[in-house]
Order: sequence, then C-alpha cells, then structure tokens
Amino acid sequence: MTQPETLSFATETRQLLKLMIHSLYSNREIFLRELISNASDALDKLRFEGYSNASLMDGGGELRIEVACDPIAHTVTVRDNGLGMSRDEVIANIGTIAHSGTSEFLQALESGQAKDANLIGQFGVGFYSAFIVADQVTLTTRRADLAETEGVRWQSAGEGDYTLEPTSAPRGTEIVLHLRDDAQEFSDDYRLKSIIRTYSDHITFPVCMPAAAPAEDGAENDTDSDSDADSEQPPAWDTVNQATALWAKPKTEISQEQYDSFYKQLAYDAQPPLALLHSRIEGGHDYTALLFVPAQAPFDLWDRERRHGVKLYVKRVFIMDDAAQLLPAYLRFARGVIDSDDLPLNVSREILQNNKVVDAIRSGCTRRMLSLLEELARDEADKYARFWGLFGRVLKEGVVEDHANRDRIAALLRFASTRESEQTVSLADYVARMKDGQKAIYYLTADSQAAAAASPQLEVFRARGVEVLLLGDRIDEWLASSLPNFDGKPLQSAAQADLKLDDLGPADAEQPAVAEADWQPTLSVLQTALESKVESVRLSDRLTESPACLVASKDGISGNLERLLKSAGQDVPDSKRVLEINPHHPLLARLKAQADAEHVADWALLLYEQALLAEGGQLEEPAQFVQRLNRLLLEG
Repeated sequence: MTQPETLSFATETRQLLKLMIHSLYSNREIFLRELISNASDALDKLRFEGYSNASLMDGGGELRIEVACDPIAHTVTVRDNGLGMSRDEVIANIGTIAHSGTSEFLQALESGQAKDANLIGQFGVGFYSAFIVADQVTLTTRRADLAETEGVRWQSAGEGDYTLEPTSAPRGTEIVLHLRDDAQEFSDDYRLKSIIRTYSDHITFPVCMPAAAPAEDGAENDTDSDSDADSEQPPAWDTVNQATALWAKPKTEISQEQYDSFYKQLAYDAQPPLALLHSRIEGGHDYTALLFVPAQAPFDLWDRERRHGVKLYVKRVFIMDDAAQLLPAYLRFARGVIDSDDLPLNVSREILQNNKVVDAIRSGCTRRMLSLLEELARDEADKYARFWGLFGRVLKEGVVEDHANRDRIAALLRFASTRESEQTVSLADYVARMKDGQKAIYYLTADSQAAAAASPQLEVFRARGVEVLLLGDRIDEWLASSLPNFDGKPLQSAAQADLKLDDLGPADAEQPAVAEADWQPTLSVLQTALESKVESVRLSDRLTESPACLVASKDGISGNLERLLKSAGQDVPDSKRVLEINPHHPLLARLKAQADAEHVADWALLLYEQALLAEGGQLEEPAQFVQRLNRLLLEG
C-alpha cells in the first residue's frame, strides 16, 4: 500500500459506533481515561514482549504516555511509545469494535507470564470513546518490530468508513482528536490534568503533559533568544499522575503513615482511620482490597441511597466512585478501593454486570471486613467501643439483610442491659452469665434505652436477678425478629404475655399468693370497661411495684413496633394487647373494694392509660385523661 485507501466499517461496527457516540457513555470526560488505558496496555505489551526480544525496546526512551492539547486548533493528542500496531492489526483492532487484542495477547502467553501481565482489555471499544468529543480522529502508529517507514495513519470522522495510508512514524501510537464545537472545554490544560488525576492517577506508567512556559525576563532579550530557540532541548514535560498505586505494593513496604496519608486524601478526612484492611486475593478471581474504618461518621451515613465509600479500579484504572455492588449497605461506612484484575464491565466500563465475579468480590470483601471487626472487638476493646458508638446502628442492619453472615454479625452486636448502662454487652457475654435454668435471652424494645430501663415489664426480672437486654434503636424491632436465636438460645421479648420464669427460682422477696377466684369479679368489670382497647385483663406475676402494664399476646406485635409502623405511615391493623394488673398494689386493692361501677370505669381507663404512658406510648385523648385523673383525685 503506497496510496491512501478507503475502507468501510463492518455493519455491526457502524451500528455500535453510532450508539456509543450518542448514547452509551453518560460522562464525556471518560474518553481520556479510555485512551490512556489503551496506551498503558500498549506499553505493557511492549515490556513483556521485550523480555524475549530486547531489541524491541531500542531507541524509544522511557516508557510513558504523553497528553497535549492545542487550544487554538482545538485538538487533544495522546501519544505512547508502546508496542504499536501494524496495518493488519489496525484493521482488526479498530475496524471491529468488539475485538479484543488484549484477550488474544493473554492467550498467547503462558499461564505463569499471564499472571504478571497487567493489561486492560478491549482496545477497540475504548478507542471509539474518542468520538464522543471529536468529529475527526487521526491515529498514527508503528509496531516496534517494523521499520520506521512502515507506519500507518488511520483517519475517520466516525461515519461509515475510514482511510489508511503509509507513513513514517516512531514506535508506538499517536492519536489526535479534533474536538467538536461543544467539546472545546477539553482543549484546556487544567481540564485535562484534572481528568488524568481523577481517573488515571494510579496508572503504573507516567502520564506527562507539557510543562508551563517560564515567565519571560524581558522583551529586550527576545531577539537574542530567538536565534537559540531551535538549538534548545524539546519542551519539558511534567508528570501529572502519581504513577503508583499504594494498594498494589506489598504490605511490608507500606508504613502506617503512608496508609494514613492515603486515607485522608481518599476520604477527605482530617483524622487517621480507626482500622484498615489490606488484602490481596488470588485464586478463582484476583483482586486487591484496601478498606478503612473511619474514626468519625461520614455526614451521609444515614442516606442509604448515597454511598461514596468504595472506589472501583480495574488494573489501577478508576472506574466508579460508588461501587455499591461490592459491599452491602450495612458496611457503607467503609472507605477505600477495590482493584480487580478480571472484573467484567459492559462496553463502556461504567456499569457492573451482575455475575459471579461481582458476587465473589462482594462476598470476599464482606467476610474480610467482618474478620477485621472481630479482631478489633477481640484485641482492641476500646477501639471497638468507639466503632460501635459510631456505626453500631448501621451494623445492626446486617442481621436483617445478610442471612449468610447473620451469626457473625450477631456476635459483634453490643447492647445495654439491666446490668450495664452502656452498650458493652455482647450476646456471648449475656449467655455466659445466664442463670441456672434460664433457657432464653430476654430483651425489651422501646423508643429509647431510658424508656426500656424504666419499663414496669422488667420488675419480675429484677426481682429474680435475670438480666434483660435493653434495645432502644428504631431498627431493634426488626433485628430481634430476624435473630431467632444465638448460640442455641432463643431470643424472647420481655413484653410477651406468656413468660415462664418459674425455672429461675424464687424472687428475692416473695409476695403472698393470691386466689384468682377472689379477683374474678374485678377482672370481669375491668374487661367490660376496656373491651374496645384490650384483648383481655388478667392478674400479673411480673409486676412488683407498678399497678399495671401492657404486654403483647402470643401472636401480636409489640406496642413499640406498632408505634414505629404508624410513624412511618404504614397501615397497621388494630391489635389489642393484654392488660396485666398487680393484685398487691394499693390502687388495685382499693379498686377491688369499690362497688360503684362509674368509679370502676374511670379507674380501669386510668390504669390502661398509665400503662400506655409507662411504655412510651401516646394517649389518643390526653384531655380526657387529665379530666379523669383530676376527678379521681378530688373524689379520693
């Protein structure tokens, strides 16, 4: 071939190209990420082929990528001195959009070499992202093992055809983008540097841009300096990217100060992290995870729809800022990076495919994060207490959402109890100090921990020396329903009607026995007065100080859950609970002696409303309650 030749794209290529230019990419600036990734691919190929043929490396200088722009001509140029392409490879790799030169290259390597070949795939796909911002693209390339005169120039406007012509060219590939009128913002140095630092900061090869011109000393020297301009060295280049990825280094080569500095830059946090996880996973799927536990809660912690914690990289190329698919929502406090060697993406690399590789990474990172928290809880109790204060309520969501790891998460939970006012009690601690004969782990949910601690439903447990966990977070109702048992011990609500505590021995101060038959008339009167509000009224064996309390029936929901659902706007079916009365309380003794039906009705409603207030509920008619209370006080 000695003259320019016009060739047509394959039919499917034309269709996909139109889709890519107009629809596929949502963020226009990623064109530079793709072109730099392809350049890095070409440099990697040259380096590995150079192991067996050292002559390929001759005369090309340092392996690097150059990016330049011309704000007057409105062009962007991306150049590398990598392996380059022959004419046939240009037709094969660029003429067919779905062709993957990297895949073929990897297949040609032996398995041992392929493990070290850090390549990024599908050259043709990434290359065509150039047409998002350019109305004409010119590519000049020469393969390293060909003569300098055997270069190829490829040019296209992204329509149905392209031209090829021979040319002299240095080793590698140069791509010149002629920007569209609406994309001329990309012919600005600062804009390109920002994109490079965002997406390609950790590419292992230096990405260089022309250095800023030095300030002129004076106009009088212009004449003399012009004569020497041609003899000076070429313009200086500045390296824009870091050209290294901290997570890719062995852990033994990274200091704690480097970890802390990286975290602060990554998370925009002034404090060092509370803990970190750095793992390289190899096997069925290879990836690296560098994850941090912050020392302070992110401002958007409770916005489950807004997660910017984990950045996704593929071969050190930034892909996504919010890889929600790679960690479950209950670990959304984590910050860090996950860098995959074989994570599949769609052709734009912007949307993760839901397949076994993603599932494997998610599962592996979740297990390792839980292991990190387990080590923290076991070896550094003070740090874990701080973690729990910051993120404990978020971690509780895992019991509800992650059934596969439910037991591990349950072991990490911490609660307040009737013995410990702070949330330091683990379920393992509770089980270890259960009383002889105790068969269940008892808990009580309420609007707050203070409300739970003051509940009259705990009186029988205190009297028998039985510890009860106090759950005051909104999620605790769902947590308890999702955790039926721990270490073989069932969890049972202290607010359930049917409690069997006889096996726990007598109370510290036994109360005299009461003949239920003597109280049957009183119970019948109370039941009649409260027929519309409670399922039944019965004598209580759980109350020692309070006159009455409300408990849930066997299949009913707790009062706290009912209030939570109503506050969330849910339609909650009417569910009546059981009113238990304390026959040893003076108010009930007086009520039993009252014969006036009107007074009994007032007392019945007062007892019910007191019990409702004691558990943190709200009265439907507070004014009626006040009038009723005043009337009874005056009559008393």
